[in-house]
Amino acid sequence: MHLKHFLTALALTLCIISASVVITLNFKPLYYIDMGIYNLSEETGYTDAEIRENYNALIEYNSVFYQGELNFPSLPMSKEAQIHFVEVKRIFVFIQAVLFPLSLIGSIIGIWYLKKKKQKPAYLKLTSVLSLALPAILGILIALNWDQFFVTFHEIFFNNDYWIFDASTDPIILLLPDGYFMHCALMILGLIILSSLLCFILYRKKSINSKNHS
Repeated sequence: MHLKHFLTALALTLCIISASVVITLNFKPLYYIDMGIYNLSEETGYTDAEIRENYNALIEYNSVFYQGELNFPSLPMSKEAQIHFVEVKRIFVFIQAVLFPLSLIGSIIGIWYLKKKKQKPAYLKLTSVLSLALPAILGILIALNWDQFFVTFHEIFFNNDYWIFDASTDPIILLLPDGYFMHCALMILGLIILSSLLCFILYRKKSINSKNHS
């Protein structure tokens, strides 16, 4: 397989992964559903309106378009938590402002070039394989032990323990149950798998059309 096919597939795979993360991050209905599943209002003592308001503030803060510090409307926040949220925002901003646009541009250029050269759509098949590899690995790890996966994830991406919150000083942690993060991970994996299947279907369709015209 030509290097150009591999590079195009790699760019498209990164585009799919980053887009899945961005979509999940901004898909507020997932959290609203979990509010009911985990009875957050009863468990925390906050009203549904207060929970939504503070959650929305956190999501808006993580947007690449938001400028300024994080301020929860009705919750206190420690200095350590503030530092952690700044570190989290850096990761999301990198995905939204660097990884996604660059991989999208790379995908467009690669696909345009291969079409111009009338190359077979092998990059679609490779993208399907590459984008399935990550969900397969992460899915197994999550299924085996979500709690350990969650801890290891934070130990890899953060060089401190500020992500370990004390509910007495940072009650926001009460509004963010582990199950919500697991559902986010599953949604990301689901979007990646759907994209992988779409790439494979397109590959098969284009391959059949190519044979019919040959």
